[in-house]
Amino acid sequence: MPALHEDDHTRMKERIQKVLASAGIASRRAVEEMVLHGRIAVNGRIIAELPVMIDPAKDRIDIDGERIKLSAKETEPRVYLLMNKPKGVHSTNVAQGEQVRAIDLLPPNFRFRVYPVGRLDADSKGLLLLTNDGELTNQLTHPRYGVAKTYRAIVDGRVLPETVERLQSGVWLADRGKGGWKTGRTRIHVTKRLREKSVLEITIREGRNRQVRRMLASAGHKVRELTRVKMGPLTLHNLPVGAVRMLTAREVKELKKVPEARAVDWSLKRPVRAKSQRPSR
Repeated sequence: MPALHEDDHTRMKERIQKVLASAGIASRRAVEEMVLHGRIAVNGRIIAELPVMIDPAKDRIDIDGERIKLSAKETEPRVYLLMNKPKGVHSTNVAQGEQVRAIDLLPPNFRFRVYPVGRLDADSKGLLLLTNDGELTNQLTHPRYGVAKTYRAIVDGRVLPETVERLQSGVWLADRGKGGWKTGRTRIHVTKRLREKSVLEITIREGRNRQVRRMLASAGHKVRELTRVKMGPLTLHNLPVGAVRMLTAREVKELKKVPEARAVDWSLKRPVRAKSQRPSR
C-alpha cells in the first residue's frame, strides 16, 4: 500500500477566503480581515493567521460562534444585484446582534446567497453591488485593478482649491498596527462651496477602510454625509433608497470588462508605504 504523503492529504484543500467567497459568505478580502481579527474558527479552533487551507467537505467553520453552511455550488447561476443602500445598513453577511445587513433588504423569496462587493460603511449610503460571483468580486476589489468609485460628500467648512490640489495628489494616512501609507491620485470636483459647508464629488481607485472620510478629515473637513454614486460603469440613476434591482446583461458585460481595462489618464500606482518615521506635515 503506497504511503500517504502530505500532498495527498492537502490536495483537496483550498484557501479559506476562496471557499467562503464561493459560498457567498463574504468577499475574499473580508474573510482575510475576519481571520486576522480572530473571528473564524476551524473545527472548533480559532485561527488568526494566514494562509489557512480547509476541506469544504469535511471541516467545520464558525464565524463569531455561528456555524457556516458551505452549500453554494459552482454550478449555481451567477446573479448580480445593484442596491441603493440606506444609511445604518451594514455591508456584511455575518449577523452581529441586531444589525441590519444589506442582504436583509432582499425579498424574502430571493433564493441565491449573495454578498456585498467591497466596503461601504454603515454611516454611508448609496451604490452597493451584491453577487455570488466570487472571481469577479476578487477582481473588482483587488488593489491591482484600481476600479474607480465615485462618492458625493457633504463636508463641514469651505473646501479651498489648494486643499483639493493636495488631496488629489495623495495624502498620508495611518492604519493601526500597519504603519502609514499614501493614497493614490484622486479626482475631486467641488460642486458647491459655501462658508459653512461644501459639496464635492471624489473618485478614488482604492478601497481602504473609511478612506474618503479619513482623507477629508486629514484636511480638516468632517464628512456630514457620504453617498457612493458610481462604481466602474454602474450608477444609481433613479434607484430609490433601499431598493434593489438585477443588473442587465449589458451592465454585467461592461462590469466584467473593468478589471481588464487600464485607464489612460490615471496613475495606477499602488499606495506608497511610509518609512518608520512619521511623515512631515
